[in-house]
Amino acid sequence: MIEIKELADYKDYGRVLSLSNGILEAYVTLDIGPRIIRFGFVGGQNFMRDDRTALGSLTDERFEAYFGAGKAWENLGGHRIWLSPESYPETYYPDLNPVEYTVDGNIISFGPPEETENGIQKYLEIILPEEDASMAVTMGAMNVGNKPQRFALWGLTVCAQDGTEIIPMNTDDTGLLSNRTIEVWPYTNLADPRVKWFNKYVTLTQDPTAETPFKLGFDLKNGEVHYLRNGELFTKSFDTYHPDAIYPDHNCSFETYTNKEFIEIESLSPLCDVIPGGLLELTEVWSLTKIPEGDPTTEEGIDALLNI
Repeated sequence: MIEIKELADYKDYGRVLSLSNGILEAYVTLDIGPRIIRFGFVGGQNFMRDDRTALGSLTDERFEAYFGAGKAWENLGGHRIWLSPESYPETYYPDLNPVEYTVDGNIISFGPPEETENGIQKYLEIILPEEDASMAVTMGAMNVGNKPQRFALWGLTVCAQDGTEIIPMNTDDTGLLSNRTIEVWPYTNLADPRVKWFNKYVTLTQDPTAETPFKLGFDLKNGEVHYLRNGELFTKSFDTYHPDAIYPDHNCSFETYTNKEFIEIESLSPLCDVIPGGLLELTEVWSLTKIPEGDPTTEEGIDALLNI
């Protein structure tokens, strides 16, 4: 049975809308965002990072000149909707205003205020099936400006600490040609002990004691990434890969980032030229599984975890 209700106050986030089908539950912020600030089994651990005071904010004269005096961007945690390619300050819209929502059966839609500075109207839609440990998350961005804009949708899921991300690699046989793209950011040390390289997988562990950030990008064709934490597996699936499409950051359809506070699992749509009034969407499927056994430090162990 699906239950949808407002909660008056969740931690430092204010009002949230609680969604549950008796198996999993999700909270979506209403006073700010929207952010999916909780996702987990009913009464279980939260896979989202939800410590607002620990994640910090940013602002400077350039930011205030663009968005207005006194404005700042907060990380907030949870799942957010961004546009790529990343640029400052445009990408860092301060989404700290109340969010409207509608409920139509098991379809819940969230509409934040228009980003007038960027000429963008974003929205979030969740479809919650009955008696299933999964839900569909659709993100949208409409060009409400007066000229075409080129962007990709970027679904950034900021996950809780102390887990291991499992990224299945492309394994198609392309003969003499390469079969995968791996992008590296300037601050990324490929010898970092948090990352492990296997034949079929790359894993990245979130470490609360880490001193430096780490980021990678991939052209994932399978569109499925996992986050293992305390015997449970959060899987994020996205059917965004198209061989003829162009993606941000040298053709990345997936990116991941971690620092001492969190780890991000990030899907990207193709780059598109969006005309005024045009809309771009990106849909992910989120699911949860309880994992009785498996070792993420070996390829065979990962196979067992994923039941391959």
